[in-house]
Amino acid sequence: MKIVLLGYGKMGQQIEQLAIKRGHEIALIVDKDNRESLAPEDLEGADVAIDFSEPAAALANISLCFEANLPIVVGTTGWYEHLDEVESICIDTNQSLLFGSNFSIGVNIFFHINKLLAKAINPYKQYDVQVEEIHHVHKLDSPSGTAITIAEGILNGVDHKKTWVNDLVGEGDEVIPKADELLIESLRIEEVPGTHTVVYSSEVDQIEFKHTAHNRAGFALGAVVAAEWLFGKKGFYQVTDMFDFNQA
Repeated sequence: MKIVLLGYGKMGQQIEQLAIKRGHEIALIVDKDNRESLAPEDLEGADVAIDFSEPAAALANISLCFEANLPIVVGTTGWYEHLDEVESICIDTNQSLLFGSNFSIGVNIFFHINKLLAKAINPYKQYDVQVEEIHHVHKLDSPSGTAITIAEGILNGVDHKKTWVNDLVGEGDEVIPKADELLIESLRIEEVPGTHTVVYSSEVDQIEFKHTAHNRAGFALGAVVAAEWLFGKKGFYQVTDMFDFNQA
């Protein structure tokens, strides 16, 4: 496939390396230096785009790819309040988009087990629950998209939690959640690719469920696999559509 990279930070560079290793070609690299001059015709001849840019740029990149009839995989988060609108445009104009807060195979297994764990613990109201996430200091959004996906999985399974709240440690007053609020505690530490922990605590014991990324390679590989999966398809997808856990 010929791939357009939208965003060329550390993730974009790693995606480039892995895509080439898997036999693909990088048709175009788009970053802040050439984004403003980019037009739909510049994307002609490409097979798919992969976006790991910034929240402020994601919607414009999606629109550009739709204009160019180019399938797009979106790994950027922080724009999900526009999901319904983007889905409607994608379906109405017969385009192709796949989005996700995390493309790592391990994290998507974590998402699945997290939902099962929430349902298993739900009858036992003595357990309170919170989510902890750690990322590098350059992470622009808080909480992370991955942490939000984890929280949504918990909210779908634990009846006494109705919504999530975020506490970015070191930024203002500490957030004290109400009984029906799920706390997502965010920490920003130098050069941490991503660590996510779900903690269930009672007076007598504690259950911790944790995923630690050692580097960005798992995220980058998942994004390339997502582009391969999306190629030749039409429609609006999320990363979980790539995985079949029905046998789990």
